[in-house]
Amino acid sequence: MITPPLLRRGDRVAVVAPAGKVRKDVLDVAVRKLERWDLKVLVGENVMSKSHSYLAGSDEERLEDLQEALDSRRIKAIFCARGGYGTTRILNQVDFAKFRKYPKWVVGFSDITALHLRLSGLGYETIHASMPSQFADAAAQPSLESLHQMLFKGPADIIASPHKGNVEGKVTGEVIGGNLSIIMDSMGTPIEPETKKKILIIEEIEEFKYKLDRMLTQLKRTGKLDKLGGLVIGYMTNIKDSNTPFGEAVNDIIRRQVEEFGYPVAYNFPIGHEHPNMAWRHGSKMTLTVTAEQVKLEPST
Repeated sequence: MITPPLLRRGDRVAVVAPAGKVRKDVLDVAVRKLERWDLKVLVGENVMSKSHSYLAGSDEERLEDLQEALDSRRIKAIFCARGGYGTTRILNQVDFAKFRKYPKWVVGFSDITALHLRLSGLGYETIHASMPSQFADAAAQPSLESLHQMLFKGPADIIASPHKGNVEGKVTGEVIGGNLSIIMDSMGTPIEPETKKKILIIEEIEEFKYKLDRMLTQLKRTGKLDKLGGLVIGYMTNIKDSNTPFGEAVNDIIRRQVEEFGYPVAYNFPIGHEHPNMAWRHGSKMTLTVTAEQVKLEPST
């Protein structure tokens, strides 16, 4: 995997919105925070476009901003403004030829998982981390500190508390994944991930339990779970029950799908749609250690 260079003070970075739109006041806070990191921030021309009620502009506008940032020799990192939905609508039209000449960090999560999977398939590491839409959150400081560490100094250990559902073990491998819904949407497309011997990280928000079970069942049926090196479960945020209760807890839904395989499994990692949302490099090599006393995901050389 190709690792883009770390950022330095004075570097130029871009904020673009390949998915949903953000309010101007939220964007302004994010830009000021990035400027306090001594970065020169360029905001995509169409980020605040009103040509679509939900998306940050038309497909053509969002593609234009993303493509310009990917192509730029001066831009050293691209911050995706928010997730939501919309990245897959433009992903097939993105040209990565100039990006290959000028690799840079792409930062985001949730719907941006699609972009992580695409770049991973091309052989580039990206950063799964909080986005500008969250920078104004009062609880976001640990998430921002983690992102700053990742961009300027490199990866750090991610620690989680022991959990009774964990499966102990130790494995080193490439870490991939992100939002479960987007991973499932990738099946049968050019960005479908290869999971063999890899550490898969999943997180989800505001889905029904039966839909979570359906996605994991499909992931298993496609052969993406049986040959994993390990599994990390981030936040399962606001997972709901339908009018007819599903009758299984979220962790039990996950356990039932993977317990036969025996690889390390770690629940409740601080990754996803809550804070702290610890930054990690999609496509990098890491070591997952799960014991009764400690759970750790650490960079591996």
